Amino acid sequence: MATCQELQAEVADRLAAASAGERVVFAVGVAERLMRVQEALPAPDQAEYAIGLRPMLNALWEGALGNASAFGEIKHGLGEHLLSEYCHNDGQAGPGDADEPAAAAVLHTAVAYLFGAADPIAVVGSRGVEAAGERLNAVAELRRQLRDLALIGQHGASLRHARPGLDPDASARLHRALRVPLSTAEAPDA
Repeated sequence: MATCQELQAEVADRLAAASAGERVVFAVGVAERLMRVQEALPAPDQAEYAIGLRPMLNALWEGALGNASAFGEIKHGLGEHLLSEYCHNDGQAGPGDADEPAAAAVLHTAVAYLFGAADPIAVVGSRGVEAAGERLNAVAELRRQLRDLALIGQHGASLRHARPGLDPDASARLHRALRVPLSTAEAPDA
């Protein structure tokens, strides 16, 4: 049985080998699952800032799966964050809602989508593992991430060209093949 560290290394290796488009789809899937956990909490326990990022997460799905018109909404959403009180250098003294796992995952995914940076993707994957909590849950999350990467890899040729935009039929095919399996709490079959 693989250790948590071995699984983390395998996820990191697969992400390093993936295209920018594949990495963004991976991150959007993790962010979606974290957002769904946040949305499932009783209303008084929900992080309002994180819940407010749902439109940007929906736009990230669209952009990651080939709808180039989502770029503006993602850019605008990230710009709002950068200009808000939630983007600060006050450490623990500042508002912390943007550091909540779902919020952080959405924001890091937006940076990766807009700028093609790989480092934020690793942060998103780590946030998913951290949110899983206990060691057994962390191992399950890492295995889930590996299965997700395998599923995403099956569509790698299309995803490499998703950011500049795909034709509507190709985008719809990617939505059917990836959005639901990567969004659900249950891992897709390997």
